[in-house]
Amino acid sequence: MDITIHTSFLPHDDPDASLAFYRDVLGFEVRSDVGQGRMRWITVGPAGQPDTSILLAPPAVDPGVTEDERRTITEMMAKGTYGWILLATPDLDATFEKVQAGDTEVVQEPTEQPYGIRDCAFRDPAGNLVRIQELRSTTRP
Repeated sequence: MDITIHTSFLPHDDPDASLAFYRDVLGFEVRSDVGQGRMRWITVGPAGQPDTSILLAPPAVDPGVTEDERRTITEMMAKGTYGWILLATPDLDATFEKVQAGDTEVVQEPTEQPYGIRDCAFRDPAGNLVRIQELRSTTRP
């Protein structure tokens, strides 16, 4: 099989704030922005990676979602437990400094994890957890 990850989803509750974070702080390209007001679907992605995107979408707009489910989603977003994404960079310290300068909520400064990954974490404007791990070159004996 030849399968790739094309687009993943993250919710937003303020499209302008989310757009500013992903475009201005992380430096992602805006691929599309449809809808109006708070009902906007915004597709962003890393420059130079046109085949990989994140769809920032209003949560719980599916007509099959009940009011109770909408409330649960809203509560989970407020706590930062509804959506998350894992990104990677070859220079974690420089990336951390740039993202931190964007006036974002720092969850974890760059840390060497006991399982062999060095990473940091932020929250985007909707409360989604954005973890960024350091890419390390691997050598084989």
